[in-house]
Amino acid sequence: MSRVVYLHIGAPKTGTTYLQDRLARNADNLARHGVTVPTKGRNVPADLFHFRAALDLLGEDWGGPPGHAAGAWDAMVQKVNRSSGTVVISHEILAPARPEKIIKAMNDLAGAEVHIVYSARDLGRQLPAAWQESIKQGRRWTFAKFLEKVDAGDNWFHRALDLPHVLNNWSSKLPPENIHVVTVPHDRSGEVLWLRFCTAFGIDPSWAPLESERANRSLGIAETQLIRELNRRLEMGVRRQVTYDNLIREMLAEGELVNRESHPVTLPPERFDDIEVQAQVWIDWLTGSGVDVVGDVEELRPRRPEAAAVWHDPDHPRPDQQLDAAMDALAAMTREAAHRTEAPSVTQALRNRARQLRGK
Repeated sequence: MSRVVYLHIGAPKTGTTYLQDRLARNADNLARHGVTVPTKGRNVPADLFHFRAALDLLGEDWGGPPGHAAGAWDAMVQKVNRSSGTVVISHEILAPARPEKIIKAMNDLAGAEVHIVYSARDLGRQLPAAWQESIKQGRRWTFAKFLEKVDAGDNWFHRALDLPHVLNNWSSKLPPENIHVVTVPHDRSGEVLWLRFCTAFGIDPSWAPLESERANRSLGIAETQLIRELNRRLEMGVRRQVTYDNLIREMLAEGELVNRESHPVTLPPERFDDIEVQAQVWIDWLTGSGVDVVGDVEELRPRRPEAAAVWHDPDHPRPDQQLDAAMDALAAMTREAAHRTEAPSVTQALRNRARQLRGK
Protein backbone atom coordinates (compact mmCIF):
# COMPACT_ATOMS: atom_id res chain seq x y z
CA MET A 1 0.00 0.00 0.00
CA SER A 2 1.10 3.56 -0.60
CA ARG A 3 -0.10 4.75 2.81
CA VAL A 4 0.85 3.43 6.25
CA VAL A 5 -0.92 4.83 9.34
CA TYR A 6 0.67 4.50 12.77
CA LEU A 7 -2.04 5.02 15.37
CA HIS A 8 -0.41 5.70 18.74
CA ILE A 9 -3.14 5.02 21.31
CA GLY A 10 -1.33 5.67 24.61
CA ALA A 11 -1.01 4.74 27.37
CA PRO A 12 -1.24 7.93 29.44
CA LYS A 13 1.85 8.94 31.43
CA THR A 14 4.27 7.19 29.08
CA GLY A 15 5.97 10.20 27.54
CA THR A 16 3.02 11.10 25.33
CA THR A 17 3.30 14.87 25.90
CA TYR A 18 6.98 14.78 24.91
CA LEU A 19 6.25 12.64 21.85
CA GLN A 20 3.35 14.73 20.57
CA ASP A 21 5.22 18.00 21.01
CA ARG A 22 8.32 16.68 19.26
CA LEU A 23 6.27 15.37 16.35
CA ALA A 24 4.50 18.72 16.04
CA ARG A 25 7.68 20.79 16.23
CA ASN A 26 9.28 18.69 13.49
CA ALA A 27 6.17 18.27 11.31
CA ASP A 28 7.52 20.29 8.36
CA ASN A 29 10.82 18.44 8.27
CA LEU A 30 9.13 15.06 8.68
CA ALA A 31 6.84 15.92 5.76
CA ARG A 32 9.89 16.38 3.55
CA HIS A 33 10.74 12.75 4.30
CA GLY A 34 7.26 11.42 3.56
CA VAL A 35 5.96 11.41 7.15
CA THR A 36 2.70 13.30 7.79
CA VAL A 37 1.64 14.50 11.24
CA PRO A 38 -1.87 15.77 10.42
CA THR A 39 -2.65 19.35 11.42
CA LYS A 40 -5.60 21.68 10.91
CA GLY A 41 -4.48 25.17 10.06
CA ARG A 42 -2.12 27.43 11.96
CA ASN A 43 -4.62 28.23 14.71
CA VAL A 44 -5.08 24.62 15.85
CA PRO A 45 -1.85 22.94 17.07
CA ALA A 46 -1.31 19.35 15.98
CA ASP A 47 -1.65 17.95 19.51
CA LEU A 48 -5.01 19.75 19.98
CA PHE A 49 -6.25 18.52 16.60
CA HIS A 50 -5.35 14.92 17.49
CA PHE A 51 -7.02 15.30 20.91
CA ARG A 52 -10.23 16.58 19.37
CA ALA A 53 -10.19 13.86 16.72
CA ALA A 54 -9.84 11.22 19.43
CA LEU A 55 -12.66 12.78 21.45
CA ASP A 56 -14.91 12.88 18.39
CA LEU A 57 -14.19 9.25 17.53
CA LEU A 58 -14.97 8.16 21.09
CA GLY A 59 -18.13 10.27 21.25
CA GLU A 60 -16.75 12.29 24.17
CA ASP A 61 -16.91 16.04 24.70
CA TRP A 62 -14.75 17.13 27.62
CA GLY A 63 -11.82 19.48 28.06
CA GLY A 64 -13.49 22.37 26.27
CA PRO A 65 -16.81 24.05 25.43
CA PRO A 66 -19.67 21.81 24.24
CA GLY A 67 -19.25 20.75 20.63
CA HIS A 68 -15.58 21.74 20.41
CA ALA A 69 -14.60 18.32 19.02
CA ALA A 70 -17.50 17.81 16.59
CA GLY A 71 -16.33 16.75 13.14
CA ALA A 72 -12.66 16.48 14.12
CA TRP A 73 -12.36 12.73 13.47
CA ASP A 74 -13.83 13.05 9.97
CA ALA A 75 -11.42 15.93 9.33
CA MET A 76 -8.55 13.73 10.49
CA VAL A 77 -9.62 10.91 8.16
CA GLN A 78 -9.79 13.35 5.26
CA LYS A 79 -6.24 14.49 6.04
CA VAL A 80 -5.09 10.87 6.12
CA ASN A 81 -6.79 10.05 2.82
CA ARG A 82 -5.04 12.98 1.13
CA SER A 83 -1.65 11.79 2.37
CA SER A 84 0.81 9.23 1.10
CA GLY A 85 3.74 7.51 2.73
CA THR A 86 3.65 7.39 6.55
CA VAL A 87 1.01 9.07 8.72
CA VAL A 88 1.28 9.35 12.53
CA ILE A 89 -1.78 9.95 14.72
CA SER A 90 -1.25 10.14 18.47
CA HIS A 91 -3.42 10.52 21.53
CA GLU A 92 -3.49 8.55 24.75
CA ILE A 93 -7.25 8.74 25.33
CA LEU A 94 -7.68 6.21 22.50
CA ALA A 95 -6.31 3.32 24.59
CA PRO A 96 -9.56 2.33 26.38
CA ALA A 97 -11.80 2.74 23.31
CA ARG A 98 -14.82 0.46 23.16
CA PRO A 99 -14.86 -2.28 20.46
CA GLU A 100 -17.45 -0.46 18.35
CA LYS A 101 -15.27 2.68 18.28
CA ILE A 102 -12.23 0.63 17.28
CA ILE A 103 -14.22 -0.95 14.45
CA LYS A 104 -15.21 2.52 13.23
CA ALA A 105 -11.58 3.69 13.31
CA MET A 106 -10.42 0.65 11.36
CA ASN A 107 -13.21 1.01 8.80
CA ASP A 108 -12.46 4.71 8.34
CA LEU A 109 -8.75 3.97 7.84
CA ALA A 110 -9.36 0.93 5.65
CA GLY A 111 -7.53 2.46 2.69
CA ALA A 112 -4.24 2.28 4.57
CA GLU A 113 -2.00 -0.28 6.21
CA VAL A 114 -2.73 0.36 9.90
CA HIS A 115 -0.26 -0.18 12.72
CA ILE A 116 -1.06 0.23 16.42
CA VAL A 117 1.59 1.66 18.75
CA TYR A 118 1.13 1.35 22.53
CA SER A 119 3.65 2.66 25.04
CA ALA A 120 3.78 0.89 28.41
CA ARG A 121 5.32 1.73 31.77
CA ASP A 122 5.65 -0.20 35.02
CA LEU A 123 2.67 0.31 37.34
CA GLY A 124 4.90 1.22 40.27
CA ARG A 125 5.50 4.58 38.57
CA GLN A 126 2.46 4.80 36.35
CA LEU A 127 -0.30 4.61 38.97
CA PRO A 128 1.06 7.50 41.10
CA ALA A 129 1.66 9.55 37.94
CA ALA A 130 -1.84 8.80 36.66
CA TRP A 131 -3.45 9.92 39.94
CA GLN A 132 -1.62 13.24 40.09
CA GLU A 133 -2.39 13.81 36.39
CA SER A 134 -6.09 13.23 37.08
CA ILE A 135 -5.92 15.86 39.84
CA LYS A 136 -4.35 18.33 37.38
CA GLN A 137 -7.27 17.61 35.06
CA GLY A 138 -9.83 18.58 37.72
CA ARG A 139 -10.50 15.40 39.72
CA ARG A 140 -11.06 15.50 43.48
CA TRP A 141 -10.51 11.91 44.64
CA THR A 142 -7.90 10.87 47.18
CA PHE A 143 -5.04 8.59 46.19
CA ALA A 144 -6.63 5.81 48.26
CA LYS A 145 -9.96 6.20 46.43
CA PHE A 146 -8.20 6.30 43.05
CA LEU A 147 -6.41 3.01 43.80
CA GLU A 148 -9.66 1.49 45.05
CA LYS A 149 -11.32 2.38 41.75
CA VAL A 150 -8.40 0.91 39.79
CA ASP A 151 -8.62 -2.33 41.79
CA ALA A 152 -12.33 -2.57 41.07
CA GLY A 153 -11.83 -1.91 37.36
CA ASP A 154 -14.23 1.02 37.80
CA ASN A 155 -11.89 3.61 36.40
CA TRP A 156 -10.85 5.11 33.04
CA PHE A 157 -7.21 4.66 33.97
CA HIS A 158 -7.69 0.95 34.69
CA ARG A 159 -9.07 0.44 31.20
CA ALA A 160 -6.30 2.54 29.63
CA LEU A 161 -3.45 0.81 31.50
CA ASP A 162 -4.58 -2.81 31.20
CA LEU A 163 -2.10 -3.81 28.50
CA PRO A 164 -3.56 -7.20 27.46
CA HIS A 165 -7.12 -5.84 27.41
CA VAL A 166 -6.19 -2.75 25.38
CA LEU A 167 -4.14 -4.68 22.82
CA ASN A 168 -6.61 -7.55 22.51
CA ASN A 169 -9.23 -4.97 21.57
CA TRP A 170 -7.10 -2.96 19.16
CA SER A 171 -5.33 -5.91 17.50
CA SER A 172 -8.35 -8.12 16.78
CA LYS A 173 -8.25 -7.39 13.03
CA LEU A 174 -4.49 -6.92 12.63
CA PRO A 175 -1.52 -9.28 12.35
CA PRO A 176 0.81 -9.24 15.39
CA GLU A 177 3.63 -7.66 13.38
CA ASN A 178 1.42 -4.56 13.03
CA ILE A 179 1.26 -4.11 16.81
CA HIS A 180 4.21 -2.29 18.39
CA VAL A 181 4.72 -1.97 22.15
CA VAL A 182 7.24 0.63 23.31
CA THR A 183 8.48 0.09 26.87
CA VAL A 184 9.38 3.14 28.96
CA PRO A 185 12.84 2.97 30.60
CA HIS A 186 12.97 2.92 34.40
CA ASP A 187 15.43 5.79 34.46
CA ARG A 188 14.53 9.19 33.01
CA SER A 189 15.76 9.30 29.45
CA GLY A 190 13.67 11.23 26.97
CA GLU A 191 16.14 10.55 24.19
CA VAL A 192 16.07 6.77 24.66
CA LEU A 193 12.28 6.81 24.65
CA TRP A 194 12.22 9.04 21.55
CA LEU A 195 14.53 6.65 19.70
CA ARG A 196 12.20 3.79 20.59
CA PHE A 197 9.20 5.67 19.26
CA CYS A 198 11.13 6.38 16.05
CA THR A 199 11.80 2.67 15.67
CA ALA A 200 8.13 1.84 16.18
CA PHE A 201 7.03 4.48 13.62
CA GLY A 202 9.76 3.66 11.12
CA ILE A 203 11.16 7.21 11.42
CA ASP A 204 14.81 8.14 11.08
CA PRO A 205 15.59 10.20 14.23
CA SER A 206 17.57 12.68 12.14
CA TRP A 207 14.31 13.74 10.46
CA ALA A 208 13.12 15.31 13.74
CA PRO A 209 16.11 17.19 15.20
CA LEU A 210 14.15 19.77 17.20
CA GLU A 211 13.76 18.82 20.85
CA SER A 212 10.43 19.01 22.63
CA GLU A 213 9.81 22.17 24.65
CA ARG A 214 7.25 20.50 26.88
CA ALA A 215 7.73 18.13 29.80
CA ASN A 216 4.72 16.86 31.72
CA ARG A 217 6.53 16.54 35.04
CA SER A 218 4.89 15.09 38.13
CA LEU A 219 3.91 17.11 41.18
CA GLY A 220 4.87 16.21 44.72
CA ILE A 221 2.51 15.23 47.52
CA ALA A 222 1.93 18.70 48.99
CA GLU A 223 1.38 20.30 45.58
CA THR A 224 -0.99 17.58 44.36
CA GLN A 225 -3.08 17.84 47.52
CA LEU A 226 -3.20 21.62 47.13
CA ILE A 227 -4.61 21.31 43.60
CA ARG A 228 -7.03 18.61 44.80
CA GLU A 229 -8.33 20.92 47.51
CA LEU A 230 -8.72 23.74 44.98
CA ASN A 231 -10.70 21.38 42.74
CA ARG A 232 -12.92 20.46 45.67
CA ARG A 233 -13.59 24.04 46.70
CA LEU A 234 -14.15 25.15 43.12
CA GLU A 235 -16.35 22.08 42.52
CA MET A 236 -14.30 21.17 39.49
CA GLY A 237 -14.63 17.98 37.45
CA VAL A 238 -13.59 16.56 34.11
CA ARG A 239 -15.92 19.00 32.30
CA ARG A 240 -13.85 21.93 33.48
CA GLN A 241 -13.75 25.43 32.04
CA VAL A 242 -11.00 26.76 29.76
CA THR A 243 -10.10 29.18 32.55
CA TYR A 244 -9.19 26.21 34.73
CA ASP A 245 -6.77 24.91 32.10
CA ASN A 246 -5.14 28.31 31.67
CA LEU A 247 -4.92 29.27 35.32
CA ILE A 248 -4.92 26.20 37.57
CA ARG A 249 -3.44 23.49 35.37
CA GLU A 250 -1.00 25.36 33.13
CA MET A 251 0.06 28.38 35.15
CA LEU A 252 -0.11 26.93 38.66
CA ALA A 253 0.29 23.14 38.48
CA GLU A 254 2.57 22.90 35.45
CA GLY A 255 4.32 26.24 35.84
CA GLU A 256 4.75 27.25 39.47
CA LEU A 257 4.26 24.19 41.68
CA VAL A 258 6.11 21.64 39.55
CA ASN A 259 9.41 23.35 40.37
CA ARG A 260 9.07 22.89 44.12
CA GLU A 261 10.99 20.28 46.12
CA SER A 262 8.50 17.90 47.73
CA HIS A 263 8.05 14.24 48.61
CA PRO A 264 7.03 12.38 45.43
CA VAL A 265 3.80 10.44 45.15
CA THR A 266 4.62 6.74 45.49
CA LEU A 267 2.67 3.53 45.97
CA PRO A 268 2.21 2.03 49.43
CA PRO A 269 4.91 -0.66 49.87
CA GLU A 270 2.31 -3.38 50.47
CA ARG A 271 0.92 -2.97 46.96
CA PHE A 272 4.08 -4.12 45.19
CA ASP A 273 3.25 -7.82 45.48
CA ASP A 274 0.09 -7.29 43.44
CA ILE A 275 1.65 -5.13 40.75
CA GLU A 276 4.55 -7.57 40.36
CA VAL A 277 1.97 -10.26 39.61
CA GLN A 278 0.32 -7.88 37.12
CA ALA A 279 3.68 -7.19 35.47
CA GLN A 280 4.25 -10.90 34.97
CA VAL A 281 0.84 -11.20 33.31
CA TRP A 282 1.82 -8.40 30.91
CA ILE A 283 5.20 -9.94 30.15
CA ASP A 284 3.69 -13.38 29.54
CA TRP A 285 1.12 -11.86 27.20
CA LEU A 286 3.75 -9.93 25.22
CA THR A 287 6.17 -12.83 24.89
CA GLY A 288 3.40 -15.13 23.73
CA SER A 289 1.59 -12.77 21.39
CA GLY A 290 4.21 -12.27 18.70
CA VAL A 291 3.78 -8.47 18.75
CA ASP A 292 6.77 -6.22 18.13
CA VAL A 293 8.32 -5.04 21.40
CA VAL A 294 10.60 -2.02 21.16
CA GLY A 295 12.60 -1.96 24.38
CA ASP A 296 12.82 -4.54 27.15
CA VAL A 297 9.81 -6.29 28.72
CA GLU A 298 11.73 -6.44 32.01
CA GLU A 299 11.24 -2.68 32.26
CA LEU A 300 7.58 -3.41 32.98
CA ARG A 301 8.52 -4.89 36.36
CA PRO A 302 8.25 -2.31 39.15
CA ARG A 303 11.24 -1.41 41.27
CA ARG A 304 10.51 -1.95 44.94
CA PRO A 305 11.48 0.83 47.33
CA GLU A 306 14.45 0.18 49.56
CA ALA A 307 13.58 -1.55 52.83
CA ALA A 308 14.74 1.45 54.87
CA ALA A 309 12.78 3.97 52.78
CA VAL A 310 10.03 5.88 54.58
CA TRP A 311 6.71 5.95 52.74
CA HIS A 312 4.86 9.27 52.80
CA ASP A 313 1.09 8.95 52.50
CA PRO A 314 0.00 11.16 49.54
CA ASP A 315 -3.34 11.82 51.23
CA HIS A 316 -1.77 13.25 54.39
CA PRO A 317 0.99 15.75 53.59
CA ARG A 318 2.77 17.55 56.41
CA PRO A 319 0.83 20.74 57.28
CA ASP A 320 3.92 22.93 57.05
CA GLN A 321 4.77 21.62 53.57
CA GLN A 322 1.22 22.16 52.36
CA LEU A 323 1.21 25.67 53.84
CA ASP A 324 4.45 26.47 51.98
CA ALA A 325 2.93 25.18 48.75
CA ALA A 326 -0.22 27.22 49.37
CA MET A 327 1.79 30.40 49.97
CA ASP A 328 3.75 29.86 46.75
CA ALA A 329 0.47 29.31 44.91
CA LEU A 330 -1.04 32.46 46.44
CA ALA A 331 2.01 34.49 45.44
CA ALA A 332 1.78 33.15 41.87
CA MET A 333 -1.94 33.90 41.69
CA THR A 334 -1.35 37.42 43.02
CA ARG A 335 1.31 38.11 40.40
CA GLU A 336 -1.01 36.78 37.70
CA ALA A 337 -3.90 38.92 38.94
CA ALA A 338 -1.69 42.01 38.97
CA HIS A 339 -0.50 41.26 35.46
CA ARG A 340 -4.04 40.84 34.17
CA THR A 341 -5.25 44.10 35.69
CA GLU A 342 -2.51 46.07 33.96
CA ALA A 343 -4.55 45.93 30.74
CA PRO A 344 -8.22 46.88 31.40
CA SER A 345 -10.81 44.52 30.01
CA VAL A 346 -13.17 45.64 27.25
CA THR A 347 -15.99 45.78 29.80
CA GLN A 348 -13.98 47.96 32.15
CA ALA A 349 -12.93 50.22 29.30
CA LEU A 350 -16.58 50.72 28.34
CA ARG A 351 -17.48 51.50 31.94
CA ASN A 352 -14.68 54.06 32.15
CA ARG A 353 -15.85 55.66 28.92
CA ALA A 354 -19.45 55.79 30.21
CA ARG A 355 -18.28 57.57 33.36
CA GLN A 356 -16.40 60.09 31.24
CA LEU A 357 -19.50 60.79 29.14
CA ARG A 358 -21.68 61.20 32.24
CA GLY A 359 -19.16 63.70 33.62
CA LYS A 360 -19.44 65.99 30.57
